[in-house]
Amino acid sequence: MALTGVLRPGFIQIRVLDLHASVEHYVARVGLHKVATGEDGRVYLKAADEIDHHSIVLRQAASAGFDLMAFKVAREADLGEFESRIKDFGYNVDHVPAGEQPGIGRRIGWTLESGHRLELYHAAEPSHPRPSFQNPEVWEHEPHGMRARRFDHAQLNGPHIERVLEFFEKVLDFSLVERIEGEDGLVAVFLSCGMKAHDIAFLNFPEPNKLHHVSFELETWNDLGHAADIIARYDVSIEIGPTRHGATQGRTIYFFDPSGNRNEVFAGSYTFYPDHPVRTWDARHIPKGVFYYERKIIESFLSVMT
Repeated sequence: MALTGVLRPGFIQIRVLDLHASVEHYVARVGLHKVATGEDGRVYLKAADEIDHHSIVLRQAASAGFDLMAFKVAREADLGEFESRIKDFGYNVDHVPAGEQPGIGRRIGWTLESGHRLELYHAAEPSHPRPSFQNPEVWEHEPHGMRARRFDHAQLNGPHIERVLEFFEKVLDFSLVERIEGEDGLVAVFLSCGMKAHDIAFLNFPEPNKLHHVSFELETWNDLGHAADIIARYDVSIEIGPTRHGATQGRTIYFFDPSGNRNEVFAGSYTFYPDHPVRTWDARHIPKGVFYYERKIIESFLSVMT
């Protein structure tokens, strides 16, 4: 399958209450690399296997939560084409100049009915440290912390996800991979721009612009065990895991950064192709879909978000 249009999640910008403590958490515990600090104080981070300048942006603020998520597109010309399609769908599109974030070219942005700001960009400077491509080693810089390999996905909570689903399928050409249906309608959708089980997920929630979690990919189930050791050793606030999802089939741990933003480390899952039928969970099986081993949902997983 030739990937065109939207390639992958590029970066996410989140708000934190204590920048110093947050940088320590994401670098020393999760295992990211600090790339830069902007003139406005924002801190830019990346994971070991990522080739672009950064994937995580931390902004100190009075409240924790979600600022924006950006996806990388295959060609500069895609920005103009997607802008027209986004406007035709009914959204206002604004422009962010190159350099507003270090290492990132011009971006276009808009706001979904769920209240979340999304952006698209193409140009990005190479990351440092950067994986090698000539006679490459398994890793160039010795992994540390939980050994996160990449920013994998985010789950965002807000209203009107039926409309959000329509937008992602019709405008951005994402595939609906899995869906969770409750007694009163659609509960959650898992959307992919490539061959992963999801690159972004949305859960129906009455309040707009909520962040449920930011997820980082690990390599194996054994790496999840190592991450659990890190969490225990440094008293990181943990919610659940190691365990497994039914939806996406990913192995997982959920925990919190010092500001209360939920993090996930995630390994496994399946390969998706666009001709696959949509995997659907009905109301009776939602607990098993969320936590496959426990077959029950813990209260905080539905009520705690930033």
